Amino acid sequence: MNQKLTKRAVESIQPHEKNELLIWDSELKGFGVRVFPTGRRTYFIQYRNSHGDTRRKKIGVHGIITAELAREEAKKLLGDVAKGQDPSVEHKIVSNDMRHSMQELADQYLLLHAKPNKALQCYKDDMSKIKNIILKKYGHLRVDVITTLDLQKLHSELHKTPVKANRTIALLSTMFNFSIRWGWRSDNPARGIKKYKEHGRDRWLNDEEVQRLLTSLNNYHNQNVANAIRLLVLMGSRKTEVLSAKWDQIDLKRGTWTKRAHSTKQRKMEYLPVSSPVLEILTKMKTHADSPFLFPGKVPDQPLKDPKKAWNTIRNQAGAPDVHIHDLRHTFASHLVSSGVSLSIVGKLLGHTQASTTQRYAHLAVAPLREAAELFGSKVKELASQ
Repeated sequence: MNQKLTKRAVESIQPHEKNELLIWDSELKGFGVRVFPTGRRTYFIQYRNSHGDTRRKKIGVHGIITAELAREEAKKLLGDVAKGQDPSVEHKIVSNDMRHSMQELADQYLLLHAKPNKALQCYKDDMSKIKNIILKKYGHLRVDVITTLDLQKLHSELHKTPVKANRTIALLSTMFNFSIRWGWRSDNPARGIKKYKEHGRDRWLNDEEVQRLLTSLNNYHNQNVANAIRLLVLMGSRKTEVLSAKWDQIDLKRGTWTKRAHSTKQRKMEYLPVSSPVLEILTKMKTHADSPFLFPGKVPDQPLKDPKKAWNTIRNQAGAPDVHIHDLRHTFASHLVSSGVSLSIVGKLLGHTQASTTQRYAHLAVAPLREAAELFGSKVKELASQ
């Protein structure tokens, strides 16, 4: 019996009382579904190997895998057959070596890739997702038993936090790519999972809010923390870059800040000019400096940690309880762009390596657009008066 295998078609097949049924797909030769008397339905492919022997390879059980996913897997496997491979035999060979756990994959990923190649905050973000999401869910399982359906369910469970859901799947995809390179599994189950739409925050402080924030900073009891936040406002730098900054990166005479590659998100050294208000703050700080860090923490030889409690107090006193500390970076960029500074210059100040990243501020660049519109408007007015 031949028909196109769809969800409706497969579920409409009536099982035989005693014998199993083989239903072949009418569009993809060698792809079929096996219907047992119990009602269980499994997708498979049938093919001849290079020796002319007929082989069958199970793809998955209907209900756990969809007809569409089974068809895609069948195409892939039959493509391997066309290249002279034998999926059933190679699967057995690979499976015998696939005894690695998700815990082991996580450990090796962090050790061999994330720690040496990522910025500290990105490395910490990966560790957090691995510890609090991935290993809680799959830590007890082997790498080779995780399916696309498993990851699709995880993605769905995190739907209330779409950014976290998307980043978790992206992280898993990277981890599984490494598992393929290391021979721990033959495919990436995270591939093809549709991401949620993300809506970035568009919150930035207007002139009045900036004034209130500066007043709140002046009144805050810990001026070490207050100065860190002032630099975030005045430079638009990332929080981790400011908090981990050292005095040997600052040249007060030239008015420059050299960001070391290990401290930046893009893992590239950056040279930034600093404004006179920033130099004034840094010069006063330098006279009392007794630590290699601009903002020393309570622990010796360690920088200031994330000032969450301090920021909560400061923003509430400024009447801006909804403002995140990262919004100070958006504030810096938004005010520059709306004042007519080009997107390319703002991108360099922010440390963006791709112009598309700065493009989110393009709608604020009305000053040059207004000048261009006025230029032609004036010309038309002049022509009309002649």
